[in-house]
Amino acid sequence: MEEKEIILITGAHGTVANQLSTLLKSYSLRYLTRKKTKPNEYEWDIEKQYLDTNALEGVKHIIHLAGAGIADERWSDERKKVILSSRVDSAKLILKALKDRNQKILTFISGSASGYYGNTTSDKIYKETDSKGNDFLSEVCFQWESAADEFLSEGVADRVVKIRTGISLSKNKKGVLYKIKKMVNYYVGACLGSGKQYIPWIHIDDLCSIYKYVLVNEGLQGTYNAVAPSYTTNKDLTIDIARKLNKPLFLPNVPGFILRWLFGEVSTLLLEGSRISSEKIRAAGFTFKYPDLDSALDSLL
Repeated sequence: MEEKEIILITGAHGTVANQLSTLLKSYSLRYLTRKKTKPNEYEWDIEKQYLDTNALEGVKHIIHLAGAGIADERWSDERKKVILSSRVDSAKLILKALKDRNQKILTFISGSASGYYGNTTSDKIYKETDSKGNDFLSEVCFQWESAADEFLSEGVADRVVKIRTGISLSKNKKGVLYKIKKMVNYYVGACLGSGKQYIPWIHIDDLCSIYKYVLVNEGLQGTYNAVAPSYTTNKDLTIDIARKLNKPLFLPNVPGFILRWLFGEVSTLLLEGSRISSEKIRAAGFTFKYPDLDSALDSLL
C-alpha cells in the first residue's frame, strides 16, 4: 500500500483549514496550533519562537493559512503588529525550523489577500501582475508573500504558490455573509457608504478547491487571485441577500462617516473595493463551481 504524502497546515481551526481538510483525504494531514487537542496536532508559539519540530517529520507540503482576523478588532498599533506577525513571523518560524533540520519540501502554499492591490474603488480590474497598493493591508500582503517567497529563494521548497483571496462567502457565523444576513433578517439591512464599492468575493467551496488544485498540479507556482469570475457591488450583494430572504430594504445607506467613527481604519474594508481578475487561475484549468453570485447565495442561504 502506497504511503500517503504528509501535508502540514497552519491556521488549524479556521474555516478554510477545516473545509479544505475534507478535500485532502488522500493525504496524511497535520496541523500547527496554539493548543494541541488531537494526535495529529502540534503546538507552536510565534511570539516565543517555538515550534514542535515533530510536526515537520516527513512533511512534503505546507499550506500556510495562519493569521489573526483582519476585521475582528479596531486597528490599533498593537493590533496591526499582531495581524502582521501572525502571518509573516509564523512563516519565518517554519522556514527557520526547516533550515535547522536541513529539510526540504516539495510545496509551500501561502494564503494572501486581494487587499494586496489596496482598498480603492475604481474602474480598474486588478491582475496578478499589478503593483501593490499603499495602505496597511497591501503592506501586510506584500510582506506575507515575501516571507513565502523565501522558501523558494532559500532552496527549502521546490515551488511556492500564493493565493490572493477575496471575501469568502460561507455559513460561518464570523463571516461577512452571515453578518449581512443577520442584519437583513432583523429589518436593518442597508447598503454601506455609496454601495458602489466592489466586493471581490468567492464561495468557500471554490476557495478550498483552488488550494487543492494548485497543490495537485505541480506545474503551478507564483501568485493567483482567488475570486469569482463575476463582479458585484456592496449594493448588489445586499439587495440579492434581501431578495433571497424575502425581506425588504427600506433604510437609507449607512453614511461612511458613521462607519469610520464606529470602526476606525477598518472601515476601509467596508467602504472601498475593486474588481479583481480570476483569469489567471481559470487559464490554468480551474473551473468555478459557483461563478456567479446567484448560485453562490442559493447554496449558502
